[in-house]
Amino acid sequence: MRTVEWDYTNHKLRLIDQHALPGEFSYLSFGDYREVARAIRNMVVRGAPAIGVTAAFGMALAARQSRARDTASFLQDMNRAAEELRNARPTAVNLSWAVERMLGVISRQPATPESLRAALLDAAQQLADEDVRTNQEMALFGASLIESGDTVIHHCNTGSLAAVEWGTALGVIRMAHQQGKAIHVLVDETRPRLQGSRLTAWELEQYGIDYAIITDNAAGYFLQSRQVHKVLFGADRVAANGDVVNKIGTYMLALAAHANHVPVYPVVPLSTIDLGTQNGEDIPIEQRSPDEVLDLMVNGMPVAPADARARNPAFDITPHRLVSAIVTEAGIIYPPFKRNIRRAIEHNLK
Repeated sequence: MRTVEWDYTNHKLRLIDQHALPGEFSYLSFGDYREVARAIRNMVVRGAPAIGVTAAFGMALAARQSRARDTASFLQDMNRAAEELRNARPTAVNLSWAVERMLGVISRQPATPESLRAALLDAAQQLADEDVRTNQEMALFGASLIESGDTVIHHCNTGSLAAVEWGTALGVIRMAHQQGKAIHVLVDETRPRLQGSRLTAWELEQYGIDYAIITDNAAGYFLQSRQVHKVLFGADRVAANGDVVNKIGTYMLALAAHANHVPVYPVVPLSTIDLGTQNGEDIPIEQRSPDEVLDLMVNGMPVAPADARARNPAFDITPHRLVSAIVTEAGIIYPPFKRNIRRAIEHNLK
């Protein structure tokens, strides 16, 4: 199951429609990079790795849409597309990382617009295939941290739906399950958009992994009563010092785990680590529409008064002191993070 894939017959990008899950499994097709940017912004597709690859294919679509006949005009068109795609969701560093990789294809190949169109599509496809390999490598490292009989709390959705295929933190759980380890997953609902109860629970059912959905604010109870052995989640950006920016609610979960001596493991590709950002406070936090909070219905009735206001940050910052280790495709990175993150990235580049 690929969340993001190119339709070579119709020359369009296909995305699993994550708005429709779990009730319906369906794909949407996109032939315009502006539509792709809206799909990212409106969370038709979500998850840092999936967003990055989607943006790369968006750049390939922009190349197909450009009517430029010379390289200079073509580059202008591509820069406009890059800006719109970058701005779709500012917190996830994989998005800008993927866009920059695509612009790098143009700068390395001063050729005709036609040859660049083909090169950009090839580069986007390579990025997609690379994401699957990266996720599987992370899963093998992360599975070594999981023991048979473990109960794991998982926040948000980090499976195949958050990547091209396989997933990050949920990919670790999936790999451990395939290795024959008995695992029970406590799935945070992940309010306000409920990616845990809508998406992670659906994925766990596909894999045949035992789970139970819990409200976000129940995590502390399970941690305090020693019913949890590990906490796993992904990240939208990791700063150079190991601070983790992830879906809102991650900080409270990490705090409760740390207070109860339960290890906390973000699972992230190296592309999600931003060495140019020194700490989490320097990372922009996306503020989403209050409607995501206020439009919640129970038994067909709104849960908030008609004139209620809401604030809706999409992410929070988990300080590195609450993190036990960071799982990447280059291995498991332990503290001190500032030194060891840089070493892992430099070693991976050799």
